Amino acid sequence: MAMPRTKRTRAWSVVAAVTGAVLVVAAAPDRGPGAGSPQRGAGAPPEAAVTLLVSRALDVGRRTGTGGPRCAAGTFRAGLCGAWREQRVLATARGAGAVLRGPYAVAGDVLPTDADGPLEIAAESSGRLTDVTVHDAHGRHLAGALEPGAGRWRNTEPLRAGERYTVRVGAQDGSGAPVAATMAFRTAPPAPAADGPLTADLGPRAGTYGAGEIVTAELSRPVPAEDARARTRVEQSLQVTSRPHVEGAWHWVDDSTLHFRPRAYWPAHTVVRVRSGLDGVELGDQGYGGPSDPVEFTVGDRIEAVTDSAAHEMTVRRNGRVIRMIPVTTGKAGFLTRSGIKVVLGKERKVRMRGDSVGIGRGTKEFYDLPVHYATRVTWSGEYVHAAPWSVEAQGEENVSHGCTGMSTEDAAWFFDTVREGDIVEVVNSGGDAMPPFSNGVGDWNLDWRTWLSGSALAAGPAGSPAEAGDPLGASRLHPMT
Repeated sequence: MAMPRTKRTRAWSVVAAVTGAVLVVAAAPDRGPGAGSPQRGAGAPPEAAVTLLVSRALDVGRRTGTGGPRCAAGTFRAGLCGAWREQRVLATARGAGAVLRGPYAVAGDVLPTDADGPLEIAAESSGRLTDVTVHDAHGRHLAGALEPGAGRWRNTEPLRAGERYTVRVGAQDGSGAPVAATMAFRTAPPAPAADGPLTADLGPRAGTYGAGEIVTAELSRPVPAEDARARTRVEQSLQVTSRPHVEGAWHWVDDSTLHFRPRAYWPAHTVVRVRSGLDGVELGDQGYGGPSDPVEFTVGDRIEAVTDSAAHEMTVRRNGRVIRMIPVTTGKAGFLTRSGIKVVLGKERKVRMRGDSVGIGRGTKEFYDLPVHYATRVTWSGEYVHAAPWSVEAQGEENVSHGCTGMSTEDAAWFFDTVREGDIVEVVNSGGDAMPPFSNGVGDWNLDWRTWLSGSALAAGPAGSPAEAGDPLGASRLHPMT
């Protein structure tokens, strides 16, 4: 008995699903796979349709990173990239389509897609693509870019191994009528590695921080600078989003440490989310990425404390407004305070300070051993902003310290209670050595933006613009369809 039309329509409305490694699409009513064009009644106007050419590399049990030519966008030709596949898919006005096999179909549909290979979608003849959205089974979107003319789309961040992907394509036919198709496929599982997957320990911990706080990523093993491809994929996978959105970038401090900062300080009350998308990402000689815990933190009021050593005065601002002027004393000759931008690393209500901890020998006239109150640390080597009641007469008049910034107990207590980790503490006109970027606390802000970008594997996006926070590929990401 023939199926009623309403039931037949419902049966064909199922969206793409993965069966083995076959690229599956949603099919229109009254159509079977392999049909060449939409059916229509005699005399009826032509139904809008665009033929999509979908190209992807198949996994053949051989990692392209360990032998043979590596797949690249636009290189789908017989004999390259191992096994590969081109399929023609019909996109229709009803948002469904049928697979039209191309002349380059490869036998062995049981083979899944190679996560190391590209994914390309092109509109044939007079059609043009309007939107492409690719997401995995965890809801993560795959970034991609449309070529000029909107004739071809390709992924700009790597596929993940062992994942299922759904592809939704919007297009227009030659007359401008909208059409669409939905497809799905899966990628091969990651190859096991003796030293396990590459993961990232993200920081800081959850909490509220100052506007100078830095995002950190400590990798589970080094990725050498010579492996530019792996470094690029690591950066693509470490994603920082913020509300409000800011421009920012990662910087490789060393082979296993990355720092992320905005171009300028974080705006007050920003919410920052950091996550690793390394799980399943193919990294060539570095194996595959693994899962990492995400991080979310907030930025409080923007507190900036600027000490002018020549004027012996600290100016403290909250969100741009001066809230206190504090007489201070800084490092004297031979012990000049480091110049430049630092951030608060921590606070200790009471700390014992000894001269031998900074190289001053016991028994010399410069040696000291003192209990110090309201100590706010700004370097790992022992530079603090703290109470110095023994030098109150010099504060505001001359520099007599061994490198720290000293002030009255009242002012130090106020400063201690006002600032938090990540707040900005800058010293100018001290004559001291410049604060190093990474080796003695958080000196990242002393690098200008061009220098900061030079430490990123993604310093320039497709159009030569720096990558931005929330979108490590800059303008290359297509927004998901709504």
